[in-house]
Amino acid sequence: MREFGYQKAADVAGAVALLDADPEARFLGGGTNLVDLMKTGVERPARLVDVRELPLNRIELTDDDGGLRIGATVTNSDLAAHEEVRRRYPALAQAVLAGASGQLRNMATVGGNLLQRTRCGYFTDVTKPCNKRVPGSGCPAIEGEHHNHAILGASQQCVATHPSDMAVALTAFDAVVSYEAADGPGELPLADFYLPVRDTPQRETALPPGALITGVTLPAAQVAAHSRYRKVRERASYAFAIGSIAAALNVQDGVVTDARLAFGAVASRPWRARVAEETLTGSPADAVSFAAAADAELAAATPLAHNAYKVRLMHNLVVVVLTELAQEIAR
Repeated sequence: MREFGYQKAADVAGAVALLDADPEARFLGGGTNLVDLMKTGVERPARLVDVRELPLNRIELTDDDGGLRIGATVTNSDLAAHEEVRRRYPALAQAVLAGASGQLRNMATVGGNLLQRTRCGYFTDVTKPCNKRVPGSGCPAIEGEHHNHAILGASQQCVATHPSDMAVALTAFDAVVSYEAADGPGELPLADFYLPVRDTPQRETALPPGALITGVTLPAAQVAAHSRYRKVRERASYAFAIGSIAAALNVQDGVVTDARLAFGAVASRPWRARVAEETLTGSPADAVSFAAAADAELAAATPLAHNAYKVRLMHNLVVVVLTELAQEIAR
């Protein structure tokens, strides 16, 4: 590990100024991803700027009719346990609880969770080529080990998947990320926050250089009250997903009036299933419609030699989870 400096930030403006003055510095929240990458040599910051004690640890109702504002240093444990999160956005609470061990949730922060690096063994092994780590060096996963890699939105430059469970649920509910940069505050819809992989896999987010995430806002969404998160993994204990879904549904007189769907572990970013949502709206709330919506979304899938199973997996997740929600609403 490279020797590094350490400094606690006194306030948000001071934290941003420290990174503006030192491009090799990194913000430190819970450290559950960054410190691991430092140990393997993937990340080599010259300084860590500790933002854990900044006053960004509150969850508050927004001024409108039911949204939430979540501070960037709120821990995953506190987010999952919050009464209004569980009541208004149950899929978000479920996603957070599915995302890690209890010890990690106690340390990990909302801002840090969003900034997790994409998951790939070649990326974390500095002895191997990786376009994300060393642009232009190649993507050995395409011909190598890619059992858990992307089937949607990938490119010849990178086929890694994003590891966050929380971000999948936030994507389904149109979350907006707030940040502070050297030239002032800004906002990014989560749909625009993560960049498509294309030919620049090393650029993962649209955050300005040195910007600090200060919070996430969830707009009011009645449909979110009828939501759930389902994660499939290769072992029952703490593990990354091989496929996941955040889903929400509104049904009136047996017809879908609103639907929200986002997939995890299938792309370099949380995948908002907008084609499926459009297919569902106005359709009967039954397994036939749910299967048709899944097929419409997954028609764009381009699996590799060893991950085609994910297409059937995601199809089944859509049908099962939406059927459960429809049955719940009908009770």
